[in-house]
Amino acid sequence: VSAFPVDGTFPTGTTQFEKRGIADRVPVWDDEGICTQCNKCVVICPHAAIRAKVVSNEELANAPSTLKSVPAKGRPFDKETESYVLQVAPQDCTGCDLCVAVCPAVSKEDPNFKSINMHSKLKVEGAEDPNWDYFIDLPDYDRAELNITNVKGSQFLEPLFEFSGACSGCGETPYIKLLTQLYGDSILIANATGCSSIYGGNLPTTPYKTNEFGRGPAWANSLFEDNAEFGLGMQLALSKKQETSANLLKGLDKEVGAELVEAILNNPEKTEAEKAENFANLDKLKAKLATINKPEAKKLSRLIQYLRKKSVWILGGDGWAYDIGFGGVDHVLASGENINIMVLDTEIYSNTGGQMSKATPLGASAKFAVSGKRTGKKSLALQAVSYGNVYVAQVAVGAKDLQTLKAIEEAEAYDGPSLIIAYSHCGDHGYNLRDGALQQEKAVETGYWPLFRFDPSKPKGKKFRLDSKAPSKPLSHFMYNETRFTRVVKEDAELGAKLLEQAQEEVETKWERLELYRDM
Repeated sequence: VSAFPVDGTFPTGTTQFEKRGIADRVPVWDDEGICTQCNKCVVICPHAAIRAKVVSNEELANAPSTLKSVPAKGRPFDKETESYVLQVAPQDCTGCDLCVAVCPAVSKEDPNFKSINMHSKLKVEGAEDPNWDYFIDLPDYDRAELNITNVKGSQFLEPLFEFSGACSGCGETPYIKLLTQLYGDSILIANATGCSSIYGGNLPTTPYKTNEFGRGPAWANSLFEDNAEFGLGMQLALSKKQETSANLLKGLDKEVGAELVEAILNNPEKTEAEKAENFANLDKLKAKLATINKPEAKKLSRLIQYLRKKSVWILGGDGWAYDIGFGGVDHVLASGENINIMVLDTEIYSNTGGQMSKATPLGASAKFAVSGKRTGKKSLALQAVSYGNVYVAQVAVGAKDLQTLKAIEEAEAYDGPSLIIAYSHCGDHGYNLRDGALQQEKAVETGYWPLFRFDPSKPKGKKFRLDSKAPSKPLSHFMYNETRFTRVVKEDAELGAKLLEQAQEEVETKWERLELYRDM
């Protein structure tokens, strides 16, 4: 029987001890020579089971002979003294094959052979288990030195969300993992009930963890109907604590020292270097407060963590954001508060059995619309754009990972409400999720899922950016790879053709509307 702390919290980072070993086949870095070190395999992994590090050559002196490495490419690395290492955790991998599917490094001699390939776990775990054990203890690269505005650099950051119980090949978890890599040590997460609350907090283990300094995401779950308001309450409380702590610090400037007070209050923490500087200053402040015999000093000691930049991210699926919790989502967007919402859009109630939501597209089969949904998908993104002061992005990490990265970074930096709608392939769509990223590419190519960003802080004419090209392929190129659409055709071919025609017209109309936004 577990003994939980009296404050209701539970231990973090405990999924690393499960070692479920459920995969029959796992990826192996077979040919490091043709590897481009792009880290696309790392960013798409739903379970953080494949990772990359750059370390000094000295760190590899006692590595297992089977642990592969190559000279590190690109800035800020030194290829003479530093090595790139890519490693899989065989017992934590779910064998989804997404990493191999997105790998661009193909052998010139054999088009079926890539830098990473799937192998029988039984045949490789004898070598790969010790490799992982050694790899995971290698130091992470200095965050302040990395260029984290590109995919490669961002994927050297430690994920603070790992080995969750999400389905093999899950389309939601890469977004959460990326969010924790970028901001995990300074975010508060309000998580709506749904898939993400189940794999995010299914006791007795949790995938959220802390870094080497004991900092990590603060996470709590609320209901479908009130999660947005729950997150807004977290933001209001955070703002008040930050205001209180700043005022207390100003009142103690003589005892603490004006220079230290100014350094803490004026640090924007826009870069990793600035963040590290503020942590160091807060350590100095903590030491000084211990010597000051005033009630204000004791109170500030308890609130010292709020003298730094923190943010609230509200997470949930489309059943929450488009349907049951929509009123709350709209309320948060209208609040003007500096708060972020990320919708993990599977276009269906994935966790409760595959029911139709207002995000379910025209022509798709789902519970309550088995013969095909007759109405189109609600445009939550453009509804948010209509406010004019909300940062909005529509992203698909499998189709354009850099655009996803930029959207998250811009949303975090924007001083106001933000909304990111993230396309999330799902087993309920009815195909092998090995092809999840490929399907995301097709969704973008056909105009089914256009990529865009709306940033109100930009000057007129540059606020709205279309990040995908005009539809270049018919919608059937995307739809008819998925059982949720082909089921309708098999039941009634005439109806299926009619719905496809309507859906194609809808895509063309929506694209024309998006092009009108370019001049905003």
